[in-house]
Amino acid sequence: MSFSDTRLRVFYSVAKHLSFTRAAEELYLTQPAVTFQIRQLEEHFNTRLFDRHHNRISLTEAGMMVFSYADRILELYRETEKAINEMTGVTRGVIKLGATTTLGEYLLPRILSGYHDGFPGVQVRLTVHNTRTVVRKLEDATIDIGMIEGPISNKNIVVASCMEDELVLIMAPNHPFTKLEEVPVHRLKEYPFVSREEGSGTRAVITEQLSKFGIHYEQLDLILEMGATESIKAAVEGGVGFSIVSTMALRKEVQLNSLVVRRLKEGTIKRKLNFVFQKQKFRSKAVEEFLAYAQGECSKIKEKFAI
Repeated sequence: MSFSDTRLRVFYSVAKHLSFTRAAEELYLTQPAVTFQIRQLEEHFNTRLFDRHHNRISLTEAGMMVFSYADRILELYRETEKAINEMTGVTRGVIKLGATTTLGEYLLPRILSGYHDGFPGVQVRLTVHNTRTVVRKLEDATIDIGMIEGPISNKNIVVASCMEDELVLIMAPNHPFTKLEEVPVHRLKEYPFVSREEGSGTRAVITEQLSKFGIHYEQLDLILEMGATESIKAAVEGGVGFSIVSTMALRKEVQLNSLVVRRLKEGTIKRKLNFVFQKQKFRSKAVEEFLAYAQGECSKIKEKFAI
């Protein structure tokens, strides 16, 4: 949690989110531990910092004043730590990283596999969510860096490129599409489709690309929605329907011939894989060096996912 005052960090997180639960999640503490730290801080100042209203909390006037000072104090702590680390040449700290499901399962493990050898003093905390949740966590500063598919609209978030990824049709070996070298887009309406859930970046990219090829997502025979690529592959292998997933997730299944890959006749479905971070938020030396390292690894890894 760095060298800064624990109570101040806990207070700042609760005040930022107006939630004890969200603060506990962000700080990797139990909710009773968060409550205890807030109670101690209120006893220190001899005043309430939060008003409690059933399931809601709000800052008191004193709480708003403490929040303002806490923001400045914690920023100085971060700057001090970064300055000393740069002076000593040692990179230390915690990086809170959020990634979408496909990237967290298939790409980031490859990036992180060699990272700790070069940066043993840095701890990476990775959480996996869909794109919508990763962006929300970035906006409220629950994470330092996100990794998502495709563009986002928030102008306060910086997008740094990693690599391009291809999405392909997958099906069981006995599926009618296996008889075709390329699948015409209008044929997708003829068979059950296994989809990613609403809010998924993969789903958003597929929706956009299919629309360009002349078919709306709603026209597909959507039989099942799932939140993870591994679950989708299992459903497709079991003959539930066909799906569209990243080539990153398919090397094992293609080698075992348990899934068949096909592409659309109208063209390939591609997307950008990007790192994202807040434009204005202070970035520690550990975060900056991780970003530089990860971008370098992206260019090396790209060829390994080709099918």
